[in-house]
Amino acid sequence: MEIRINKEIKDYKESVFWGLSLRQCVCSVLAVVVSAVGYLTLKHIVGGEVAVYVCICAAAPFAALGFVKYHGMTAEKLLWAWLRSEVIEPKRLGFRANNIYYEAQRPTIEKSKREEYERHEDETKE
Repeated sequence: MEIRINKEIKDYKESVFWGLSLRQCVCSVLAVVVSAVGYLTLKHIVGGEVAVYVCICAAAPFAALGFVKYHGMTAEKLLWAWLRSEVIEPKRLGFRANNIYYEAQRPTIEKSKREEYERHEDETKE
């Protein structure tokens, strides 16, 4: 008997049904229910072929909620991160150059400019 152990503990996924996690099972069932209800509702109105395409488009977001991860975040975490960064706490970052060396040498530079200006004025008076 062999027991598989992941190298990283975060990679562990508990499978509930057919190797799917509970989240994936619930989202899959939800996608099937949405597509079935959509097909049964639309097939008499727009025809069977168009109803199938509409059902696929309607079920895709529900399926994506269960299976897609972006940077290790699930769909609701990703949505919350986007809302926080773009809507709730938007920050406008402006670039402003800061020359640390110039700031440190500013008193010396200004002093030398003043001395040169005074020397130049003395020369022009004579």
